[in-house]
Amino acid sequence: MRRLSAIPGVLLIAVAAAMWGTDPIIRKTMSGTTSATTIVFGEHVILVVLTLPLLLPALRAVFRAGWRYVGAAVVIGAGASAVATILFTDALIGHSDFITPVVIQKVQPLIAIAAAAALLGERPRPSFAWFFLPALAGFWLVNQAHPLEPSAQGAVVIAEATAAAVLWALGTVLGRYMSRELEFQHVLSLRFFFGLIACAIALPIMGAPAYSNGHDTSLILYLALVTGLVALTLYYYGLQRTPAVLSSLAELTYPAVAVIAGIYAYDQHLAWTALILGSVTLLPFRRRRVVAEAPRELLPAAASA
Repeated sequence: MRRLSAIPGVLLIAVAAAMWGTDPIIRKTMSGTTSATTIVFGEHVILVVLTLPLLLPALRAVFRAGWRYVGAAVVIGAGASAVATILFTDALIGHSDFITPVVIQKVQPLIAIAAAAALLGERPRPSFAWFFLPALAGFWLVNQAHPLEPSAQGAVVIAEATAAAVLWALGTVLGRYMSRELEFQHVLSLRFFFGLIACAIALPIMGAPAYSNGHDTSLILYLALVTGLVALTLYYYGLQRTPAVLSSLAELTYPAVAVIAGIYAYDQHLAWTALILGSVTLLPFRRRRVVAEAPRELLPAAASA
């Protein structure tokens, strides 16, 4: 972890989010063969097994930190890790629209900024608008071939993807909150543990089987290892020293990569305006001082690697 400590946290988060960009393509290939709940349950089984040695120390740490941290861990695991992923997966594989669920993830920074201000005391400086607005505009251009005539097909897709965006944004802010008292690996382990419990409860509710076929199981293994364990390890390690507001912007590499992957997978094409103006989304990664420092009592405690 010493080498990672030399890399800016916001960059680690951007890399992790870019890895998540391959996620929708993999999930889409399981359309018609495996339900969203089964996919997410399988991911969490693998992830809990892989992080099992961390679980007991993580549980001790979170209960020692207090019930607010326990509640945050439950929301991150059950909400952001389980429910949000199930909703997003269903929006992808349960409908013919691939782009809309990805496009809607651009609302995450809006939610994260409000939640970070309320829960963490992170308030953007006025100059932050020069980073935030171009980032959103750039991703709108990347995701919409005709920016002035946007398309979003299906109320169910929009509702599921929006709910997922809200839960993921809250997960970012609460993950930053938990880093005050817990080490990043403990937050990671708790996310998977409470996520698995939520997925297990969802299986009978949704009438979904716990196991998929052999082919889809190999894809679920990829999701768990690459876009799950590796990406989230980078994410939470970077989140320890990155304001939630900047983190939410760094995560916009996710829809960018997802759309580019979708172009190759589904033989779609971006308009020339998207290719040119989408480049403005690189602005948020020049941090400078665009976020006002939180009061000292709100700053996270240093966590050892």
